Amino acid sequence: MARRSAVQRDPRISDDPELSAYPDAFDDPEPRSAPARGRRVPRRGGWSGGGGRWLVWVGRAILWALIVVIVVNGVRAPFERFTRQGTANQPAAAPADQGFPVTQATSFASQFAAVYLNFDAVRASERAGRLAPFLPDGAEPQFGWDGLGRMSAGAIQPYGVKVEDAQNAVVTLVFQAGNRRQLLSVPIFHDGETKRFVVSGRPGILPAPAAAALPAEGEPRRDATAEQELRTSMANFFKAYAASDTASLQQYAAAGVTLEGFGGAFTFVELKDLVVPLSSEANRKVTATVVWGVPAGGSPTAEPAAGDPGDMSGKLEQSYLLSVVKQGDKWFVQSISGAERSVG
Repeated sequence: MARRSAVQRDPRISDDPELSAYPDAFDDPEPRSAPARGRRVPRRGGWSGGGGRWLVWVGRAILWALIVVIVVNGVRAPFERFTRQGTANQPAAAPADQGFPVTQATSFASQFAAVYLNFDAVRASERAGRLAPFLPDGAEPQFGWDGLGRMSAGAIQPYGVKVEDAQNAVVTLVFQAGNRRQLLSVPIFHDGETKRFVVSGRPGILPAPAAAALPAEGEPRRDATAEQELRTSMANFFKAYAASDTASLQQYAAAGVTLEGFGGAFTFVELKDLVVPLSSEANRKVTATVVWGVPAGGSPTAEPAAGDPGDMSGKLEQSYLLSVVKQGDKWFVQSISGAERSVG
C-alpha cells in the first residue's frame, strides 16, 4: 500500500491547466466550483453578481424613513388636538359693530338729544310733541321731566358707541350746557326688519372728562435779527390779508403762490408777537400772533380812524404758522395755516 504524502497540497495548484491559469480564483474564502470551460472568469474586485447589498441599504433607508414619519406623527397629533381644543374654546372674533348700524343710530340719538336736553315750562307741550317720534309706545310724553324749570344745551356731538348686539347699543353724545361740558348716554334699539330705531330706555347725563394738563415747554432760541426784519413786512401782509387786497398780497407772496384773505370780515389791529426760530436756513417756520378787530355787524371799515372804533366792537387774538423764505434781503410768504402748540 502506497503512503500518502505528508506535504499539504496547495489548493492553488491544480492538475487542471485551465484552473492553474487563474490562481486568484482561490482567494475567495467561499469555495466555488471551477469555471466552466470556455466561460470568462470575472476580474478580481468587480461585482460578481452575488448578494444584492444595495437592496439591503435601500431597505434600511426606507425603514428609517418610516420610523421618522411615525415618530413625528405621534408627537404632532396630540399637539394638534390640544391646539384645536384651545381654539375651539375661544369665541370667534366678532366685528366691532356686530351688525348694528352705528352711523344711523348716532344720527338718531343726536336728534333725540337736541330735543331732550332743551326744555322750558312754558313750552312743555311743544317738547312732548317733538319727543314722540323717538319714544316707544306707552312712554311718558316728557320722558322723565316733570314740566318745571328749564334747560338749554347745544354743541351736541357724537362721543362714542357701545354695541351690545345687532339690535342694541348705547350711544354717548357730548354737549355744552352753560359753562359745562357733559355727556348723554342714550340706549338705542334697532329693528332689523323695519330698519327703524327707538330710544329703549332712560338716558343718563354724565360729566365729561376734564381738560388734559398741558406739560410746560421751554422757549425756543429766537432769531432777533430775523424777527426785526420780518415784523414790518408781516404787519403789512396781515393788513392785506384781512382786506383781501390782492395786489398787496402778491408783493409778499413767494413766486407761484396765490393767497386769499378774509375779504373785510376782520380788520387788522396789530401784530402782537412774532417768533422766528434761530437757524441759518433761508426757509423758516414762524409763528405770528395777530389781533383782529371784530365788527359788531355788517362790514367793517377797511381801516378805522385813530380813536374811532367804527363798526368794531371787540378784538380777537389768534396765532398762525407761516412758512417764509428769504430771497435777497426780502422775506416772502409760502403758506399760512393755524399755529401748532403755543410757544412757551
